[in-house]
Amino acid sequence: MTQLQVIRRKFRMLEGSLNERSRRLWAAAEAQALGYGGASLVAQATGISRSTIIRGLKETRARRGAQAGRIRRPGGGRKSATAVDPRLKKALESLVDPVSRGDPESPLRWTCKSTRWLARELAAEDHPASDWLVRQLLYDLGYSLQANRKTKEGTRHPDRDGQFRHINDAVARQLGRGQPAISVDTKKNELVGDFKNGGRDWRPRGEPHVVRVHDFIDPNKGKAIPYGVYDLALNKGWVTVGIDHDTATFAVNTIRRWWKEMGSKTYPRAASLLVVADSGGSNGSRVRLWKWELQRLADATRLTIHVSHLPPGTSKWNKIEHRLFSFISQNWRGRPLLTHATIVKLISNTRTSTGLTVRCILDQRRYPKEVKITDEQMGTLRLRPGTFHGDWNYSIKPHRN
Repeated sequence: MTQLQVIRRKFRMLEGSLNERSRRLWAAAEAQALGYGGASLVAQATGISRSTIIRGLKETRARRGAQAGRIRRPGGGRKSATAVDPRLKKALESLVDPVSRGDPESPLRWTCKSTRWLARELAAEDHPASDWLVRQLLYDLGYSLQANRKTKEGTRHPDRDGQFRHINDAVARQLGRGQPAISVDTKKNELVGDFKNGGRDWRPRGEPHVVRVHDFIDPNKGKAIPYGVYDLALNKGWVTVGIDHDTATFAVNTIRRWWKEMGSKTYPRAASLLVVADSGGSNGSRVRLWKWELQRLADATRLTIHVSHLPPGTSKWNKIEHRLFSFISQNWRGRPLLTHATIVKLISNTRTSTGLTVRCILDQRRYPKEVKITDEQMGTLRLRPGTFHGDWNYSIKPHRN
């Protein structure tokens, strides 16, 4: 066996376990052992360039190789993409966030900014980069894939926190006296029929619910308008499902029905009722019809009705949202709301491990919109504004005591 074959055989045995530096030093050691012409012979046998072997010989002779644990000497190897192209990161930022760092009219502002498309745009601007490199640079720049987050509430009212404290104190006082306190609101209107409903439900494999492609209202079935009442003391809910319009009359009729079926039986000695509601919608703080209907309710029940509205833009903090409506949504997730009866049953069967129970009925009455309450009618109300933000906090007393 010739020397060339011996070296080639050694190299093939060791090649898989050698890194760049150790391969260079091993080739240099073989060349040095062979003497004159050794570098050329080793290069021919292994395919390692003669210049690399010569560099290894210099390292071994000078006894000053790379630092411990390093494969290359400091500064060796390929330069990073950002070192070769110092403007690469800035160009990438101008593409991914054109409003604040680049051209607001950039077409990419209105496209899906995938790493592949970003790489193409960079290449078109003489900044060649792979989509893998783009991903790494985005992470280095502090970017990550993120969904929208609902935290922006618009202008914050200066008395927002004060109103929250006022509501908490009012509820604590009301419950401390053994009097009822409720949270009310309208849940999102739902289309009735074989429409897609968010979430997933357990079904036999390969047999999902078949629903329509487009969510156009079915005129024969209409929509469902769930208005809820949540008892803050007992963790019990009442929901009326309307079929017409979400008006103040519908909202107060729901409270009236709750009081008749549940409230009056739970609080037989009640003299007042505290209602916590949003500032907008059918139970808004500026809705005259809401206050007119509450006066009628007060007269019918002989209860003094105290109302506290949440500050504008804070409806998500209403207790009914996360103590009642959220569990209703979980209970019917992934199921088409085929009929009003289906909706009523699903709401009625909502339960939680903490004891929440819900009663639900269907209200098929019509509630016309644009009902006007005149100044003269408003003048007959026994409405007394509170000392703190009387527009948000007020009481309505019955006409007869």
